[in-house]
Amino acid sequence: MLIDLPDNKMINVEKGKKVIEIAKMISQGLADAAIIGKINERPVDLNYKIKENCFLEILTSESDDALRVLNHSAAHIMASSVIELFPNARPTIGPVIDPIGFYYDFYIEKSFSEDDLTHIEDKIQELITKDTPFIRCEISKSKAIEYYEKHQKNRFKAEILNDVEEELVSFYSLGINGFKDLCKGPHILSTGKAKAIKLLKVSSVYWRGDADRESLQRIYGVAFFNKRELKKHLQMLKEAEKRDHRILGAKLDLFGTAEENGPGMPIFYPKGTIIWNILENFWREEHLKAGYNIVKTPHIYRENIWIISGHTQYYEENMYPVDVRGEKWYVKPMNCPGHMMIYNRRTHSYKELPIRIAECGTVYRYEMSGALHGLFRVRGFTQDDAHIFMLPEQLVEEIINVINMVEFFYKTFGFKEWVYNLSTKPSKAIGDNQIWDEATNSLVKALYKLDINYKIKEGEGAFYGPKIDVDLKDAIGRMWQLATIQVDFNLPKRFDITYINEDGQKCQPVMIHHVIYGAVGRFMGILIEHYAGKLPIWLSPIQVIIIPITDRINEYALDINNKLLEASIRSEVNLSSKRMEAKIRDAQLQKIPYMITVGDKEVKAETVAARDRNGKVEFGINIEDFITNIIEKVKNYQ
Repeated sequence: MLIDLPDNKMINVEKGKKVIEIAKMISQGLADAAIIGKINERPVDLNYKIKENCFLEILTSESDDALRVLNHSAAHIMASSVIELFPNARPTIGPVIDPIGFYYDFYIEKSFSEDDLTHIEDKIQELITKDTPFIRCEISKSKAIEYYEKHQKNRFKAEILNDVEEELVSFYSLGINGFKDLCKGPHILSTGKAKAIKLLKVSSVYWRGDADRESLQRIYGVAFFNKRELKKHLQMLKEAEKRDHRILGAKLDLFGTAEENGPGMPIFYPKGTIIWNILENFWREEHLKAGYNIVKTPHIYRENIWIISGHTQYYEENMYPVDVRGEKWYVKPMNCPGHMMIYNRRTHSYKELPIRIAECGTVYRYEMSGALHGLFRVRGFTQDDAHIFMLPEQLVEEIINVINMVEFFYKTFGFKEWVYNLSTKPSKAIGDNQIWDEATNSLVKALYKLDINYKIKEGEGAFYGPKIDVDLKDAIGRMWQLATIQVDFNLPKRFDITYINEDGQKCQPVMIHHVIYGAVGRFMGILIEHYAGKLPIWLSPIQVIIIPITDRINEYALDINNKLLEASIRSEVNLSSKRMEAKIRDAQLQKIPYMITVGDKEVKAETVAARDRNGKVEFGINIEDFITNIIEKVKNYQ
C-alpha cells in the first residue's frame, strides 16, 4: 500500500497500518507531536487504520485543524465531567465553535451556577491528569437508538439518530467504562493532550433553537494545547468585551434590535445610517469604476423562480414563505435570480461579455433565535451582491479582478491581514464532477497567478459552485469570514442564460457571484469592534463637535459650524448648559474625532482651538486651514 506524504516522498506500508504507526515510521518526534491525521484532506483519528493508497498528512498542535479537533475533544471531556457530577443531566449536542472554542448543551432540571462550572473544571483536570484514551466503536443505528432510549433515557440523542441516514454510526468513549457519546470524530488520542481547558460561561437555549421545545443549559468553553495560548486567548476575549459592537452601538446611538417585534431585524438610527450610506456609496463608486451596472430587484418572487434556482430543494428551511391569496411566494434569501432575469431581458453577443451586475440588496434568511447576535447573525441583511457573466476564457482574469478589488477595499478600511480559503464541492450539490473540477481549477489558477497562499476547506462550497472565502484579521487578532468569490456553471444553465457566439450559435456563459463586505451591517459591526468605536474620520458619523465656552460665544460657534457644513464636514454645536469639561467628556465618550472649543480669545482672533479625541490640543488655528486638513484626511480615507 503506497502512502504519499506532503514532502513528495512515498512510502510502502502494509495494509491496515494505523496513522500513528506511520508517524513513528517517519520519526518518533513526529509521533509524539501528532494530534490527528488527514487522509486525502479528510481528518481522521491517529488510530485510524489505512486500507488503501492515499495522501497522508500528520498534523501537530501547530495546525488549525488540530486545534478544532482538540476543542471537539474538550467538549466530550466536559460532558463526561458534567455527567459524573450531575447524573441526571442529559447531553444533547456539543460542537466546535468557529473559529475557536466549543459548547455542549444539557437537559437538566436546574440551571448551572458559577460554582458548578468551577467543580466541572476540577473534574476536567482530573480527566486530563489520568490521560484517559478516546476509544472509537461502530454500532448499528437501531442499537444506538435503543441504547439512548432504554439505557440512557436520552430522547434528544435518539431524535438526532432518527434523522441520520447511515445505518452504521460511531461512538467515542473515554476509557473502557467511561462516558460514551454519539460522534463522527475524529478526536485526540487521549485526554492528556488537552493541556488547557477553560469554561467561559453558561446560558439557556432551546432544543434545536425552537422556543416551543425544551429549555437546555449550554456551557461554553475553549481549549488549547498549552496554558500560554489559553492565557493569550482569554486576554483577547477580555479586550473583545470592551469592543462589543452591541454595547458600543447602543452607547454611540448607531443601531438597535427589535427583539419583541422583529428579532434578527436590526434598526439603524440616524448616525448608524450615516455610516451605512458611506459604506454603500463607497461600494457603489468602486463598482461603477470597475464596469459594473448597478441594479435594484424585488424582495419577493413566486415559488417557480426558487424551484428553477434550486433553493426550494437545497435551502427551503432557511427561507420565508408567503401566502399571496393562495399562491406560494418566497421572500428572497439571495439576489441571484433577479440578476439572472436582468441578464435575460434581451439577447447578448459574445462581444458584450463580460457583463457585470451589482446590487446592495436586502435578503432574508431564517436563523434559529438562539443563533442571533447583534449585527453578526441576523435574519434580514443587505448583501453587496455582484454577478459577472463571461466567456469561459475570461474567467481567470475576472477572478483576479475581483480579488484585487477585495484587497483594495480591505486596505482602504484599515485592515492589514487576511487569508484565502478554497471551499470545494459539498455533499449536496448541483452539477456533475467535471463542471465542479473546471470551476475549482479556475479559482486555483487565479490564486496561483497572484502568488496567493490559500487553505482548502473540503466540502464547504455553495451548493451551486466552489468558492474562494476571504477571512479578515481584526485589530485584536480575530478572524472574520467576509468576501466570497463563487464560480457557477449551474445557475446559468438552470435559468437558460446564453450569449450568441461568433458563429451565431447560442452558448452558455460562466458566472461569478461575489460579495466583499458580505453584509453591509455585519461589516459595520466588524469595523466598530476593530476600531473599538473610534472610527476613522471619513467613517465617523459626527466628525467635529463645536463647544462654545459661554453662551455669548454661541453665534460664533454656529458660524463656524455653517462653514464646516458647507465644506461637507459632518459637524454639530453643543449648546447645552453643561460645563465645558462635561461637554468634552461627552464628545470623547461619543468617539468624535475632533472637538473645537471657542471662547472670547478665539472670537477676537477669528481662530479655533482644536482637540482630537486622544487629548492633543492645538490653539490659534485658522478655520479654513482646519477645514482643508479634514477634507484631506477624508479624501485619503483616514
